[in-house]
Amino acid sequence: MNVLFPALSDASPQPALRFGERALSYRQLAAVAGRLADRLGDAPRVAVWATPTLETAVAVVGALLAGVPAVPVNPKIGESELAHIVSDSGPSLVLSEPDADLPGALAALPRLDVDLSGADEEVPPLPYEPDTESPALIVYTSGTTGPPKGVVIPRRAVAHTLDALAEAWQWTADDVLVHGLPLFHVHGLVLGVLGPLRRGGSVHHLGRFSTEGVARELAADGTMLFGVPTMYHRLAVEAGENEALAKALGGARLLVSGSAALPRSDHDRLAAAAGCRVIERYGMTETLMNTSVRADGEPAPGSVGVPLPGVYVRLVDESGQAVEDSDGETVGEIQVRGPNLFVEYLNRPDATTAAFDGGWFRTGDMATRDAAGNYRIVGRKATDLIKSGGYKIGAGEIENALLEHPGVSEAAVTGEPDEDLGERIVAWIVPAPAPDGAPVPTAAELSDHVARQLAPHKRPRVVHFLEALPRNDMGKILKRDLRA
Repeated sequence: MNVLFPALSDASPQPALRFGERALSYRQLAAVAGRLADRLGDAPRVAVWATPTLETAVAVVGALLAGVPAVPVNPKIGESELAHIVSDSGPSLVLSEPDADLPGALAALPRLDVDLSGADEEVPPLPYEPDTESPALIVYTSGTTGPPKGVVIPRRAVAHTLDALAEAWQWTADDVLVHGLPLFHVHGLVLGVLGPLRRGGSVHHLGRFSTEGVARELAADGTMLFGVPTMYHRLAVEAGENEALAKALGGARLLVSGSAALPRSDHDRLAAAAGCRVIERYGMTETLMNTSVRADGEPAPGSVGVPLPGVYVRLVDESGQAVEDSDGETVGEIQVRGPNLFVEYLNRPDATTAAFDGGWFRTGDMATRDAAGNYRIVGRKATDLIKSGGYKIGAGEIENALLEHPGVSEAAVTGEPDEDLGERIVAWIVPAPAPDGAPVPTAAELSDHVARQLAPHKRPRVVHFLEALPRNDMGKILKRDLRA
């Protein structure tokens, strides 16, 4: 039996993957992915041109069946970053949908197009399952502090994360997952494609996110939705005026947001419009998933929940000592250990060693913990922890406060040097569309709003107004671009 995907061994006629109008049952997926696995043989490593297509899903499943590590590549990647990834990972060939126009560094590799034409042919014997410590994927980080690092994710971590989420979310073979996330990242690929396949359920990928697509799929047979905050913001705004969308969202069994914090204002909008709650979870490329609000747990808007089964999480202070307080206020860096962790950074033993504190992985994310054990992310240690006037302040709580002002559509908060305070708080604001004649909020108004919501020392000292915030493909705000 295939250990990662037991349902493939059964070769059942149940639906497995659907992208737009094209779909494969488990039997058909076993046929096309099994033949692809045979063709890969003992290739040391393969790149996957990770477009949001059925071929990408089949390519990754085929590589996993063959025991060949797959390197998903962002189809919007820049030339220099692509050249680094190809040079660093050394794939022996690239898997792609037919007729895709591959850029230089990939075009120079031997190419194997993923062929779906024999989906109804006989299912070949599936290969022997590799050891659980064998690499499954090599996923590259976003490269915010230097060249992207290749995170070597073992099969063990994939299986553990998906099983832990199944327990926390009550995820079964009866669930139909809807999403429109990119497939070069943990969220869209591991959770969004491999997750349903491990459960024996199915995934309906939208190809490209749209509120219309979400409404259509959830109103049909979709039971779960995965998204990022920018998607849920659009859904929250439109659900207030679109009864069909609100009804579809309200009928979903589970709505999950990840990759960045979902503002409390969007939680409230969705609850008011559709009577639904959104569950948040917390993970990283290096750790897969660490915590989540449970499907059977108490609502915890703004929280990423409690540690998943088998995962150990702690907070440490600046001296490396464990933070014992669970007061919801004391900030510490999150450290993680458990079977969900990566093996190493490819070709970077120095970076691998530096990433660990004993057996604990240093996430670089700052959080608080409340009495119920829920963690609340306040930002990245390097970019979102602001030391101002003797206080340690998380950018995330100020951003949430700003988003509660009706004149704010988007908000980001950074720190900049200040001779008196050490650092001063800087807000970057995209104003909300205002009715004709209504004034845009002033910097002083927004600063005072934060002081009333939180505390005077957390007020922005500088406010910039922008037309849009710079974001990456997963919707995360690129704060380094703001500072530049």
